[in-house]
Amino acid sequence: MQNFTFHNPTRIIFGEGQIAALDAHVPPDARVLITFGGGSIKSNGVLVQVQAALGDRAWHVFGGIEPNPTYETLMEAVALAREKNIDFLLAVGGGSVIDGTKFIAAALRFDGEPWDILAKQVEVCDAMPFGTVLTLPATGSEMNNGGVISHRAKGDKLPFRSDATYPVFSVLDPVTTYSLPPRQIANGVVDAFVHIVEQYLTYPVDARVQDRFAEGLLITLTEVGPQALAEPHNYAVRANLMWTATLALNGLIGAGVPQDWATHMLGHEITALHGLDHAQTLAIVLPAMLSARRESKRAKLLQYAERVWNITEGSEDERVSAAITATRVFFERMSVGTRLRDYQIGGQSISTLIAKLGEHGMTALGEHGDVTLDVSRQVYQLAV
Repeated sequence: MQNFTFHNPTRIIFGEGQIAALDAHVPPDARVLITFGGGSIKSNGVLVQVQAALGDRAWHVFGGIEPNPTYETLMEAVALAREKNIDFLLAVGGGSVIDGTKFIAAALRFDGEPWDILAKQVEVCDAMPFGTVLTLPATGSEMNNGGVISHRAKGDKLPFRSDATYPVFSVLDPVTTYSLPPRQIANGVVDAFVHIVEQYLTYPVDARVQDRFAEGLLITLTEVGPQALAEPHNYAVRANLMWTATLALNGLIGAGVPQDWATHMLGHEITALHGLDHAQTLAIVLPAMLSARRESKRAKLLQYAERVWNITEGSEDERVSAAITATRVFFERMSVGTRLRDYQIGGQSISTLIAKLGEHGMTALGEHGDVTLDVSRQVYQLAV
């Protein structure tokens, strides 16, 4: 196991009816900006619960944060927060809303051009405090310090993270997920699955706790993912899905182990160019990435085959291939396409995708730093 330091300051408030607990965790004299996405929190009653829990506090709302939150929209929220003298942010939604709120929190206290936080990876030393009410289990953003933001005009999608952008608290009420459309549930399952794989499917370092934890989470997703689609109001299923997605990226399973994240970087470029959902791009890239890098990942792929998919027969090559196929089949069982052609995209954009990777400095990705632009091109070609 590699050396590590693990610290996560976010308080989790989990369970049905816990939105009411906001009153105990938002400062009593706070001026709150509630951020959200497309407006479903209005129709499903979540916004009413949030506002009731805030009581007599001054609050304002900012909606319209996109599924891939854009710099342009978030800077509008920054302007509103300054106009209304906001001193606490409350993200109500899924990972995109929470990612966007992290950026708003950072931009409000950043001395300089906020886009530099992303484009130049300028360190964020301070941010406005914020909490979250999670309504879509997927990204784990409710319990980590990172986010990914797009710039509509530039065609960029870039990550950032800072110790200053951990949520103070996150409320996780599985009931808020009952009204989600199947596409969002499926995307959430795929997103969480790939988050775990990026931290697990690398190379062995005898981190037995992290490996078994990751494998347990992956198996849980293979069980509850299809159930969540078939039984939208099954509280136990939604509770297990929500907590698994949070644990997938709160730093715990990634402590002391090598991490990959090449699948995410290639996926970001597909979203920026073609506008696909984040999870859709991960489902496209991951099977191709595993195929292209099956030799460098062989030991962990064999472990993954046995422990997650119960594949124990056949040669090593056959077991590796079967594990990659099982991954693809699971995504497709969740009704998420696993090839570019499933989204009417051919190979004509590969050169543009590679150019963008080069522009963003993504020339030595992966746990070994050996995912060059040539390897990325091969992955994109395998994904067509």
